Amino acid sequence: MYDLTVIIPTFKEEANIRNIVTEVNAVFKRTGIKGEILVVDDNSPDATIAIVNDLKLSMPNVNLLVRTADHGLSQSVADGFTHASSDTFVVIDADFSHPPELIQKMYEEIQSGNEVVIGSRYMEGGGIRKWPLKRRVISLGATFLGRLLFPDITDPVSGFFAIRKSVVSGAQLKPRGYKILLEVLGKGTWEKDKEIPFEFSDRETGASKLKIKTIIEYAQQIVDITLYSFAHHRSAAWREWTKVFRFGIVGISGIVVNLGILYFLVQYAHSEDLLASFIATELAILNNFVWNDIWTFSSSENRELSSRWHRLIAFNVVSAGGVAINLGIFYVLTRWFGIYYLLAQLVGILIAFSWNFLLNRRLTWGRK
Repeated sequence: MYDLTVIIPTFKEEANIRNIVTEVNAVFKRTGIKGEILVVDDNSPDATIAIVNDLKLSMPNVNLLVRTADHGLSQSVADGFTHASSDTFVVIDADFSHPPELIQKMYEEIQSGNEVVIGSRYMEGGGIRKWPLKRRVISLGATFLGRLLFPDITDPVSGFFAIRKSVVSGAQLKPRGYKILLEVLGKGTWEKDKEIPFEFSDRETGASKLKIKTIIEYAQQIVDITLYSFAHHRSAAWREWTKVFRFGIVGISGIVVNLGILYFLVQYAHSEDLLASFIATELAILNNFVWNDIWTFSSSENRELSSRWHRLIAFNVVSAGGVAINLGIFYVLTRWFGIYYLLAQLVGILIAFSWNFLLNRRLTWGRK
């Protein structure tokens, strides 16, 4: 029984496979980790398989799984989960895009109680080298969509990560494309995660396998995980949707508070209507903040939050932006395009709600 399995998915990696296996094995020897190296190959037509078989002669902890059907990086990693000989997995690319020296750190974080450990390119200390602008834009777009489902994770589409076996045991994974981590996060069973910064280096040898088909498969994956979460309420994606629904309910309560206080101040306290509107709006914002703080986001025990005063100030600023967006959209749609005023107001409310939730989720109640 091994302490750790490092899964290396491959296809035509004859230029890299010997070096990456040797380096991973050196990490095991240097750190004392009893580790398995599992190469999962998509029946490469080059010398990849022959090189791995040669390595097995001198490295008994190297194993090879050759897949002859349903090829793809995500499918290979998912098969690796099934065939691994340990309860902890690290997934790493064969082309040295991911630094093998971080394997020890990932393993230690899993041992300390985290269920998912992610190598992040987008947190402080991380980065990307030698990437053309087009690929950077595609990656940032994919990361943005992934963070809609998992706002606390800076790089939910990373290909470099570690997980406990329990995260994917019994999970209904539908691996497609290159973003297997997103599938694991969306359909796996986990509570506690950790991110480690690393600098991504584009491959030195071999060819990149990113294609337009990959982008289409990724969009399908986002939709599939969303639909899956609606039917499986233990998933992490559903936990996020629950926050959206609660945020909406709190927003409705704020409307009631706003209108109620405005009516009282104008009709019974005889306040000037503009001043009454300002007071009612601010009290409604305070109402929304309190309920969101103690109800909507109360289940996020593992997040490090800023102080309550900082959260209140951030919430006010974001809410003011939401009001401005609502009014601006209403003005443009009614004055410039002649759209019916109630429909224009509804569009403004929906866009302002999205603004309020996404920014508050990220800035007010996100990780520091």
